[in-house]
Amino acid sequence: MSELYPFQGSVLSHHACELGEGPTYDAQTNTAYWFNILCRELHELNMTTGEARLHALPFRGSMLARIDDDRQLVASDQGLMIRDRMTGRFERYLELEPAHMGNRSNDGRVHPSGSLWIGTMGLKAQNGAGSIYHVARGTVTRLFTGISIPNAICFSPDGATGYYTDTRGSTIMRVPLDPATGLPSGEASVFVEGGAPGGADGAVCDGDGFIWNARWGQAAVDRYAPDGRHVARYQLPSARTTCPAFFGEAGDRLFVTSAFEGASPQEREDDPQAGFTFDLGVTVPGRLEPSYLI
Repeated sequence: MSELYPFQGSVLSHHACELGEGPTYDAQTNTAYWFNILCRELHELNMTTGEARLHALPFRGSMLARIDDDRQLVASDQGLMIRDRMTGRFERYLELEPAHMGNRSNDGRVHPSGSLWIGTMGLKAQNGAGSIYHVARGTVTRLFTGISIPNAICFSPDGATGYYTDTRGSTIMRVPLDPATGLPSGEASVFVEGGAPGGADGAVCDGDGFIWNARWGQAAVDRYAPDGRHVARYQLPSARTTCPAFFGEAGDRLFVTSAFEGASPQEREDDPQAGFTFDLGVTVPGRLEPSYLI
């Protein structure tokens, strides 16, 4: 039987994001980042000083990864961009899909090999409009297509297993990978069946191989064992939880973004912390994200 843990954490940011997503952490600068996708915002929080900064974006950004001390990779509705960390300026890196497709980026993560998995979806979440791509040193390879809302992209510590979901069905898939490249070495299979209330959203895989999956609509992060067993649910104070990320010098804490996208006025009133960003308040066997190899 899985365990249920009440929320024991705190609010990291009171800024209400319409669609808070893409949390990540840069250990070199002790800085947390996340996006408000629909409002074209990048949020930055220095964990040492507590200084919060909001960066207006010229596009809908959804994912950020460290390249080196000076540069960051950002996924957006205009493809992959390189951001100068000090100036905030962007330069185009790669196109994922032609602009006429009308898609934007969504969930993504860097594989231990330094390659990237990044998902796309329709601007109105049209059925089957999106795909998941592998990007390595400028080469883009489409891995999976016909996906409506790509999420839960994460990898086992050894890089030999990848995970993803289409939130519309919420079945979490796993696929064997070549650890040296992050490319599939076999067919995808079911890791967690869909059908439970809410939607499987963003996820991370900890140092023990357990999956931490945000459950949209359920005010929770679910933890799954490497064999797919549901072992714990960690409650949060806002219903539309979107994605967790490890942070802290040892990567042993977890912060979680949320949203109010699609909420009615009554739902907003009943969920006053919708869109806030939370520290889950637990110690976890986390790990730090690798840099993207350009």
